[in-house]
Amino acid sequence: MTPREQYDIGEIVFSRELLLNDGGVPELAEDAILATPGGRGVVVNFGHVQVDPDQEIYLVRFEDETGTLGPPVGCLPEELTQDEAEARRLVASATSDAVVNS
Repeated sequence: MTPREQYDIGEIVFSRELLLNDGGVPELAEDAILATPGGRGVVVNFGHVQVDPDQEIYLVRFEDETGTLGPPVGCLPEELTQDEAEARRLVASATSDAVVNS
């Protein structure tokens, strides 16, 4: 029996980390930013990694700065959260890191 997936299609999730294109989204440049920490997205599909059926993977479309949904991005459960307070902290942390590093 397969355990229930953590996120369902249509649910809002937030990125826990900076997600860069590893070549999996061919229409974007390699290393293009797919999601920033705290970035909001919607689950559009889910499944399991072929070589490890116990490993869940989610296809998520993240919003850009204008609110437009980007291409589907494959995400592991630990890269996502539904905790809005955590997402706000991640955004604040990323923003303060950017100011310090500029």
